[in-house]
Amino acid sequence: MDNLPEACIAHILSFTSPPEACRLSCISSSFLSAAVSDALWNSFIPPDCLSFLSPPPSFPSKKDLFLSLSQQPRLIDNGLKSFWLDKFSGAKCFMLSSRSLYIVWGDTPVYWTWLSVPESRFTEVAELRDVCWLELGGYINTRLLSPSTLYAAYLVFKLTAHTKGLKNKPAEVSIGIAGNKSKRFVYLVPREAQSRAIPLENLNQQYPNKRADGWLEIELGDFFNEGIDDQELEMTVFKLTGKWKRGLVIEGLEIRPKRT
Repeated sequence: MDNLPEACIAHILSFTSPPEACRLSCISSSFLSAAVSDALWNSFIPPDCLSFLSPPPSFPSKKDLFLSLSQQPRLIDNGLKSFWLDKFSGAKCFMLSSRSLYIVWGDTPVYWTWLSVPESRFTEVAELRDVCWLELGGYINTRLLSPSTLYAAYLVFKLTAHTKGLKNKPAEVSIGIAGNKSKRFVYLVPREAQSRAIPLENLNQQYPNKRADGWLEIELGDFFNEGIDDQELEMTVFKLTGKWKRGLVIEGLEIRPKRT
């Protein structure tokens, strides 16, 4: 293998993944040279990703650019969305801020309020004050996503000390293209914070997980993006009961590759 040209080795490594390319760089000096080459890391960077960023960032190498885009989400679309690359695959990831979502009664101050919190990447988030009809969701065009990639969507949120009406009742969530959506039921309150024992039939239901950034997330479902059609992917959280609900803080909807 050491007798192969660097460009040939870089082309071979392009069929692996960024972490695998880094590990393979330890094989020999020839692999090391190919593993840090711009030709290799350019293959891991989606060709249109720099079009999201204004002005385009400048880095000494394509590897540095990839590492930056995979480690630090960038605000795009006038701060309404954020964008980054998945460090394991190079696939594009997005978060839609609460301001870019449709939230039933979201513009009515008696039901929802908008505030700034230091732990959010966006300038404002939506806090549920008091509603009995809870429904929110968002859209993203499939052409923005990486092709031939299995994605999962997540609601990213927090619960306040005054949370009410969200325990013990699952919410219906869905993801998909119009006419072809998958639905499931999830809980918005972590299992350990439920106010009473969970029935046996509900033990396998989905509950929120805590993220490294301190927020909670709950998976809404997954979607395989073939990358053929130009369609709108819809993600929805729907919970309609007679109980009044409050104390839910929405940062946004995140869509990223699903690891299996």
